[in-house]
Amino acid sequence: MVDAPVDPITTAAWADLRALADGFTPDLRGWFAADPERATDLTRTAGDLHVDLSRNLVDADVLAALLALAEQVGLERHRDDMFAARRINVTEDRAVLHTALRLPPGSRLELDGTDVVPEVQEVLTRFLAFADDVREGRWRGVTGAAITTVVNIGIGGSDLGPVMAYEALKPFVREGLECRFISNLDPTDAAEKLSGLDPATTLFIVSSKTFGTLETLTNARLCRSWLLDAFRDAGVIEAGADRDAVARHFVAVSTALDKVADFGIDPANAFGFWDWVGGRSSVDSAIGLSLAIAIGPDGFREFLGGFHTMDEHFRTAPIEQNVPVLMGLLNVWYANFLGAQTHAVLPYAQSLHRFPAYLQQLTMESNGKGVRWDGSPVSTSTGEVFWGEPGTNGQHAFYQLIHQGTRLIPADFIAFATPAHPLRDGDQDVHQLFLANFLAQTQALAFGKTVDEVRAEGTPESIVPARVFTGNRPTTSIMAPALTPRVLGQLIALYEHITFTQGAIWGVDSFDQWGVELGKQLAVQIVPALGDDTDLAAHQDPATRALIAYYRKHRSS
Repeated sequence: MVDAPVDPITTAAWADLRALADGFTPDLRGWFAADPERATDLTRTAGDLHVDLSRNLVDADVLAALLALAEQVGLERHRDDMFAARRINVTEDRAVLHTALRLPPGSRLELDGTDVVPEVQEVLTRFLAFADDVREGRWRGVTGAAITTVVNIGIGGSDLGPVMAYEALKPFVREGLECRFISNLDPTDAAEKLSGLDPATTLFIVSSKTFGTLETLTNARLCRSWLLDAFRDAGVIEAGADRDAVARHFVAVSTALDKVADFGIDPANAFGFWDWVGGRSSVDSAIGLSLAIAIGPDGFREFLGGFHTMDEHFRTAPIEQNVPVLMGLLNVWYANFLGAQTHAVLPYAQSLHRFPAYLQQLTMESNGKGVRWDGSPVSTSTGEVFWGEPGTNGQHAFYQLIHQGTRLIPADFIAFATPAHPLRDGDQDVHQLFLANFLAQTQALAFGKTVDEVRAEGTPESIVPARVFTGNRPTTSIMAPALTPRVLGQLIALYEHITFTQGAIWGVDSFDQWGVELGKQLAVQIVPALGDDTDLAAHQDPATRALIAYYRKHRSS
């Protein structure tokens, strides 16, 4: 049984933080001037990640109080419970063992007296072997052609993780292979992703643990119909041969083998995962099969190794040196004491253009909760809205608000020393120009520009106020040598553990997601009302009735 959460507002550290926040006046210029070692003292290393926390709005007193808060709510004990396979997902009575997916072979982790590592390794070996068969042309479609396009059909973590990682690691994708991803129930998604594909060289991965997810199964059926219709039109298959075609062009990531077989997929080509793996933490399971095909078994094992490196840092590093802990505590400081409601993640790497979207599910589905894990109401605000876009695109969109707006928006900047594509514009190294923007933006946000500095530039007095930058806008800078599978694994695990840290402080169950259920249930009930069931439509609330009426009036036949 997991201990009841400590209410953070009852701790001495919370009272200290409240007192510190009252009238808190950040002064990054003054702090750096008074302490030339601030950057060094507030920089940490975790695996390959170099993390500069020095431009955050904390002084020694705030940092000490945050560390005390972690101690007083039992953060380390809760962390150790997770790694020890205690059932910290209380509302579903489950352990939380995504970290087991990246344990090295030969490790041991017992759940209810059974070592889970051998089974994890067995599934990993199976799906990596399948990935290699596809890559090397040993797995062929019904016509005998090798696979050149893999289409992953999933939603939520079964889509966001694989597509984000695939986009991030495109420089490592085998030439001649392409992955596409279908997730949205809007049929436009399937239509556009199937456009231009050759069914003879296309492999579909249906990713649904229960093989019952509405969006995923609907899209899977659409893709199956597309495949079979194309084969019939081309005379590739005859009547009664549908099952053979489906079996050569569809595989599954699921544990519902009976449903997999009913769909037409050979259960031997279904790769499972476990109820102790949440969807938003599953990209390192068989859910990552599309990525494994794209970057190969060795690349995928390197990816897992990056996760494990960060897991070990989070598990063993003292909290004052522990990067996920420190970043999670900073988020609590901003959200609960300085009034921040959102958090920007700004990768200066086009390859990470899907990373903010991935973090939206990870963070907001995990910590967007109004009750604690014992069922009692939370006593603090929880969660932030995570968002972002790659630099430099964001600079021409929303940076104005971060620099000069009235809202406090903490931001994480991510960059890499070595680019995937070292291009030049004449004599100019374009990546250096890119990184100069990364450095300049964090500098400008931290230190701003004073009235005197604006006037010294000869600015007309009437527009001096508009050109002042107040500074003291908090940022964390994360750098690594290059964006490799290993480094991407570390980045993902870093934010997993940041999210865990915040959830532990607030006392919420970061691993359930009941908030997504009600709308899904109501959607199923409303479907007949959009069709011919006028009685059901009449029993909807007035707003829904009016919208259904509008739909019926304006839909095309």
